[in-house]
Amino acid sequence: MNQLDQQLANRLGFFGLVPFVFLTLACWIVHPDWLGYFIKGQLSYGIAILSFLGGLHWGLALLSGPRPAGEIKQSLLWGVTPSIIAWCSMTMISMGIGFLVQILGFVIAYQVDKRLYARYELPAWFLVLRLRLTRVVVSALALTFIAANVRA
Repeated sequence: MNQLDQQLANRLGFFGLVPFVFLTLACWIVHPDWLGYFIKGQLSYGIAILSFLGGLHWGLALLSGPRPAGEIKQSLLWGVTPSIIAWCSMTMISMGIGFLVQILGFVIAYQVDKRLYARYELPAWFLVLRLRLTRVVVSALALTFIAANVRA
């Protein structure tokens, strides 16, 4: 990937954080009557992004060329796991538990990505980007969780 593509990937990655940051801020400043809408919005966006992270592994597995069958199988299986974790976060009775499930999901996804991305020889900057994005997402989810419990 050339330098321009790396810059574009970084910009798009950070642009994808806008809803997380906006929804977190909104949970702290909106009237408490509106809080539930922003909490649900945050959980919904988390579901979309966590599912996206799993989908990346399907793309890598399908486009990587000849690889050991075990590696491909592991990538495909992992590829659906973040979606299942994300779905579980929305089915929790308490929204607080949903946020904790998503936080755990994003942390686990990053840890798995560190291991699996090495197999596909992705550029080092991509994992650095993933770490930075994960830190912001986890922080936003944690702050939204706190707002949901303090302001409700």
